[in-house]
Amino acid sequence: MTDPGEAAAAVGDQAEVVLGRDGLDALVRVLRRRGRTVIGPTVRDGAIVLAELDSAAELPHGWGVELEAGRYRVRRRTDPAAFAHSAGPQSWKSFLHPQRVRQWTADRGTDGELTVRAEEPARVSYAFLGVRACDLHAIRILDRVMTGGRYADPAYGSRRSGAFLIAVECTEPGATCFCVSMGTGPAVESGYDLALTEVLDGGGHRFLCRSGSEEGAAVLAELPRRAADGATRTAAADAVSGAAERMGRSMPPVDLRALMRNTLEADRWNDVASRCLSCGNCTMVCPTCFCTTTEDVSDLTGDHAERWRRWDSCYDLEFTLLHDGPVRPGRRSRYRQWLTHKIGTWHDQFGSTGCVGCGRCIVWCPTGIDLTEEAHALHREATEESASP
Repeated sequence: MTDPGEAAAAVGDQAEVVLGRDGLDALVRVLRRRGRTVIGPTVRDGAIVLAELDSAAELPHGWGVELEAGRYRVRRRTDPAAFAHSAGPQSWKSFLHPQRVRQWTADRGTDGELTVRAEEPARVSYAFLGVRACDLHAIRILDRVMTGGRYADPAYGSRRSGAFLIAVECTEPGATCFCVSMGTGPAVESGYDLALTEVLDGGGHRFLCRSGSEEGAAVLAELPRRAADGATRTAAADAVSGAAERMGRSMPPVDLRALMRNTLEADRWNDVASRCLSCGNCTMVCPTCFCTTTEDVSDLTGDHAERWRRWDSCYDLEFTLLHDGPVRPGRRSRYRQWLTHKIGTWHDQFGSTGCVGCGRCIVWCPTGIDLTEEAHALHREATEESASP
């Protein structure tokens, strides 16, 4: 291994290098040695989930997935690819914006004095290994929502600050992926510390790697690597462009914001309402849905109480509960609120769409409701109405 200082300079001069399986193993070791908690995909309980990794051997080598609306299955592959799978049931939101966060505790002393203590944000140094392009965009969206306004969330900020992001370009999209329609993938363009493209061909199993930050370059300098060759570059580019041509889903090629705005009274909403269970699965698996509520709990003595923040969903009947009842009592209005906000009025709040085309909501809907199908149906209905005399 070269001297780290000399290697860092070399990395700065050379934009791309090639890592072998030993380089991937070393990457996890180096990050853990630097005090990072490495989170990445692994096979567990019949799914590819995100969990803490002790080594690169825990990655889902040789595993892929079969996806369809309302259906998810892991399957064995005929090669040892580590990242040839689509989005699983979790997103990185689970670590940056956890499902439950304690906000404060209150205790009554023997003298009757009440002491309230704010919960200190968790201090953790994450390294996320295997972040897809769509999920990189999702993290940026969460950044704007959670820390970009007047009321920044310190719990999110603490987890997000300094998180080391290792992106992996998608080379095998799932049947429910539509990142091309949303302009979020499959290529990784920015917002990463390291970016990998997995290549498996006659030249072996390897990863084209480039750094996107000073820390990324420093980490890369500690790994066994070789200069990027033309064959690996070409194979990587072909794999990513091929993935873009094999998207399983697409959105209609129209202004989705205008489509949502102009179809609020469309008959299609009644059709989807007849199938929607209002379970909220789509909001739970969505990498950008961020809504929360609070709950207070106490012990039997009444001397200790806590306030917790937890995820909430606009599908919950009490999500918009006022003194006279819920604002959106029907499934039609609740589904319409979710979809029109996600790809329509999100622009008004945050300056971008709230959908990154990962397809999780399609896969994990118990009745197989597909937001791309609904968008196409709304577009057809609007087109037919405008064409009728």
